[in-house]
Amino acid sequence: MNAHPIPTRRRPTGFTLLELLVVMVILGMLAGYVAPKYFAQIGKSETNTARAQIEALEKALDMFRIDTGRYPTSEEGLLALMQAPADENRWGGPYLKKDLPRDPWGRPYIYRQPGSRSEYELYSLGKDGRPGGAAEAADVRGGG
Repeated sequence: MNAHPIPTRRRPTGFTLLELLVVMVILGMLAGYVAPKYFAQIGKSETNTARAQIEALEKALDMFRIDTGRYPTSEEGLLALMQAPADENRWGGPYLKKDLPRDPWGRPYIYRQPGSRSEYELYSLGKDGRPGGAAEAADVRGGG
């Protein structure tokens, strides 16, 4: 029997620089693939939120019309859904449970009566805040 054990060489624990670089490259590739898809979904959800808010405002406008026989004028605006316009004795509001919403980009919705294509226009200018645009920057319009 041997009284002295043969020393074995222990491999140091931890990661090598090469292993860390490979992991970093893989994580970078995954982030480059996933991030654009994630941020595109955020843009779509803001547009969908604007559409849903416009639909709710349109229903409130229809209730206003049922009670008063007309839509609010451009001067009265959407505020007429929350406060009775002057000289309007048939107003049955408020027609919204909460305050007037702002669009998902923090701007007020645009309301015009009469509209160019229908009795009224109700829309948001989208992410860029300018008329027209495409994708996330496109205007979000109601049916009016």
